[in-house]
Parts: sequence; C-alpha cells; structure tokens
Amino acid sequence: MEEKITSMIRVRMSAKDAHYGGNLVDGAHMVHLFGDVATELLIKLDGDEGLFCAYDNVEFLAPTYAGDYIEAVGEITKVGNTSRKMTFEARKVVVARPDISASAADFLEEPIVVCRASGTCVTPKDCKRK
Repeated sequence: MEEKITSMIRVRMSAKDAHYGGNLVDGAHMVHLFGDVATELLIKLDGDEGLFCAYDNVEFLAPTYAGDYIEAVGEITKVGNTSRKMTFEARKVVVARPDISASAADFLEEPIVVCRASGTCVTPKDCKRK
C-alpha cells in the first residue's frame, strides 16, 4: 500500500455517555468510536462500509469522563484481497474541570492516549467499488 489511508473523529463525551460513578465513561465507548473510524477508512479505500471482523488487541490506558473531548484516529496498515488490517488510537484532547466549575475545561497541549487497538475488517469482493 503506497498512500496512507487515515481517518479522525473528535467527539465530546456527554453525561449520557457516563456509565459509572464519578461520570466515568466505559471503555467500550472507545471501541464504538474505533468502529466509526473503521467505517470511514473502508469507504475511503473501497467505496463501501465493509464489515469489522475482529479486534486482535485493545488496551485501555487512561480514564475518560463526561465532558472530555476524545479524538479517535485510525489507519489502514495492510491491505489483503478482501481484508484490511487497521490500527486505532483514542486521545483525550480536552479535559473537563468540574473541580473549578460545572463548565470549566482545559485544552491539553499534550493529548492523553486513553485507548489503543488493532483489528481486521473485510470488504466483500462484490461490494468493492474502487
């Protein structure tokens, strides 16, 4: 594969995303974001949403809370006949500051990596348009 194919989304974690005490967002939410990134990657490469087959690694590295902004990025690292290997990283770029006020937040000069993963997607041959 000659050209890197990448995708990025940035979303704010809301109170409805918080699943645990202290407004903690569950790690599965990062995996959900990676699925959206993978879909865009497949559309860019194949012109089709494809299918996510499996994650071969997921690492949860730091907590995420309601009010945090998460930037989820992905890259296709290997293209097979129908399979596409991908890597993902979720970074906290804005941190909520409820210790200051209900609406305080800080933009982080150095993002905090909260999750990394890798996995495999497929685009069936009859669905590939590119």
